[in-house]
Amino acid sequence: MKHIILFIILGVWSPSRALSAVINVGANYQYKLLNQAFLVVKPGDSIVCHDLIIQGGLSVSNLSGTSEKWIYIMTSSGKTITIQGGSNSIQFSDCAYLHIEGFTIQGQTGNGLNIDDAGTFDSPTHHIRIKGCTFQNISATGNNDLLKLSGLDYFEILSCIFKNGAAGGSGIDMVGCHYGVIADNHFENMGSNSIQAKGGTSGIQILRNRFENGGARALNLGGSTGLAFFRPQNATSEAENIEVIANVIKGSEAAVAFVGCREVNVSNNTILFPKKWVIRVLQETVDVTRFLPCGNNSFYNNIVVLNNDVNIEANIGPNTAPATFTFTKNLWYKTTVSGWQGPDLPGTISGQIINDPKFSMGSDVILSSNSPAIGAGQPYDLPTKDIFGNVFSNPPSIGAFEAKPNISAVSDHEIKVKIFPNPFQDVLRFEWVDKGEKNISIIGANGRIVRNGISNEQNSMWDCTDLPSGLYLISVKQNSKHLIKKLIKHE
Repeated sequence: MKHIILFIILGVWSPSRALSAVINVGANYQYKLLNQAFLVVKPGDSIVCHDLIIQGGLSVSNLSGTSEKWIYIMTSSGKTITIQGGSNSIQFSDCAYLHIEGFTIQGQTGNGLNIDDAGTFDSPTHHIRIKGCTFQNISATGNNDLLKLSGLDYFEILSCIFKNGAAGGSGIDMVGCHYGVIADNHFENMGSNSIQAKGGTSGIQILRNRFENGGARALNLGGSTGLAFFRPQNATSEAENIEVIANVIKGSEAAVAFVGCREVNVSNNTILFPKKWVIRVLQETVDVTRFLPCGNNSFYNNIVVLNNDVNIEANIGPNTAPATFTFTKNLWYKTTVSGWQGPDLPGTISGQIINDPKFSMGSDVILSSNSPAIGAGQPYDLPTKDIFGNVFSNPPSIGAFEAKPNISAVSDHEIKVKIFPNPFQDVLRFEWVDKGEKNISIIGANGRIVRNGISNEQNSMWDCTDLPSGLYLISVKQNSKHLIKKLIKHE
């Protein structure tokens, strides 16, 4: 299966932290309001916010760093800073090379955060990174989104939380966006969708996210867009060239909706207990003289676990091309039907497994050592990571978790550390051989990070008294090195 070029591109435009000045914003500083800082910030500067509450309803146009000197908009270290209310928290228009990190955005009556090209389709907003933000509790019930993106190219949305979205809206809504990565985020209690990609959106990677009750369509890959809003204007599909890899999708009316999209690959995801359908194949923008039918999409290496809520695995709508879909090496299991013969699917079907995936006790993603999913998937052309950041083996395991990571695919991978005791009770100790900063995360059996931090010490310990007993993974990253191992906590 082919993979879009983003695996290579993103390393080129990652910003260097070449700071010229720090602009502090807050009641006790020269610049009291964020809008005041926007007027004076220059490429390479950091805006650091200190007040715990920032009133929303802000807007800024043509705020741009450069490829060598990004502008950083951040929260003061250790503080939870909320942008509260307003029709939008902030509307960024025709901006470039911005890094936004650490804010909680809530209570908006329109969209939570709005980033657009101001309707100037020939000059998109570009090179935007949003990291470690929380979007929640929107004060709207219609077609309002926690994060609205229109005409945005080259972007990343990383390690954010999206929860309690509008009943008619999305967590992330993209209209005519291109070349973006949405990775390592958590979506919970969405309305219509967790992620929607429409209006000519293309070149998107959706990687290693977790969706719980992600809306009517957790992933709405395509949609219905007014013709005037397509970017580019001559697009022949709502969305194309999208990769959906190593996500966990739990609940939702439908896990994945292919809606007027083409060349979309959905692979190595773990899909658990959708409420009505596993997938939908729809065409909502219909004009046979311009738009191609939804088709040429693939679904492979996925684990799908169902119960009696699902009677029809694939909902097929009119004006689509379901015969052009391919379903390859997926594992299907219906917990409520003994001897179930498998799903009713369109298109070309091969290598299907009908069996219990055998998750580890207490987990909905980690595979037991005797799982039939291990090593049963279709290989990738390029190194591809599972939900914990480990490289899939060749052939890979099926589902979001790689049981036997391909550590040889990552150069200089070995981290020398003693982590003990294992099993542990209240305290976990670390003895490091290598000096330098290490990023450490403890991950619960449900895939959520329950503890994370940074260590520069040669010997350190973490108090884990509050963690319940059970199975955990510990992830350690240092530069290009990455270590992951299992831990058990006893009472």
